Amino acid sequence: MKITDEVYLLDSTGWNHAYLILGKENILIDTGRPGQGKGILKDLKSLNIDPEEIEHILITHHDVDHVGNLAFLEKETKANIWASQEDIPYICHEKKRDGHKKYISYLIRTKKPENIVPFPENQKINGIEVIPTPGHTPGHVCFLYNDVLFVGDLLRTSNGTLEHMRTSMNWDSSLVKDSLKKIAEYDFKWICPAHGNPVKRNDELEQLIDNRHLKIV
Repeated sequence: MKITDEVYLLDSTGWNHAYLILGKENILIDTGRPGQGKGILKDLKSLNIDPEEIEHILITHHDVDHVGNLAFLEKETKANIWASQEDIPYICHEKKRDGHKKYISYLIRTKKPENIVPFPENQKINGIEVIPTPGHTPGHVCFLYNDVLFVGDLLRTSNGTLEHMRTSMNWDSSLVKDSLKKIAEYDFKWICPAHGNPVKRNDELEQLIDNRHLKIV
């Protein structure tokens, strides 16, 4: 699914989206749940992109439906792998996930990548701004590329409407409130979530914050 001339939603990842940015360096945003790696490669092929042409893989957070094919795609692409310092220990199985996610990770196994590094101190990767937005996980981030904001699991959409993620899936919902306020201060035209279809920004984000008084359910 084409979002802009440079941004694509990869069809193979279904309800847990991964995205592709085409530019001087081609970049993947998240990797779907385990078993979707070959489908991602087919999506790339349909866009005339060879695996080795992917330079970077950026991870919004440590959930298994975002890092499920990270090790596989690292091997296939030889790309640089980036994630937040806070979430890397969960991705590498050095820390156990909290709450329900601990049991999900027992049921859905992921392989850890060989080489994964924290985002650079200047929070920039090839024109992409890394925005720390903790709450859903300790090190959850959003990515801003031109007029597109990749929000990971900070928000979701349903029938074209922005919604909060469920509290039970958040590490700290009070931090989610602060992170929502933070992204509202940035300029962008598109909101690309991991769950639900991308939507154009209007005043819905601000209304979601104001009208619900940031009550996360």
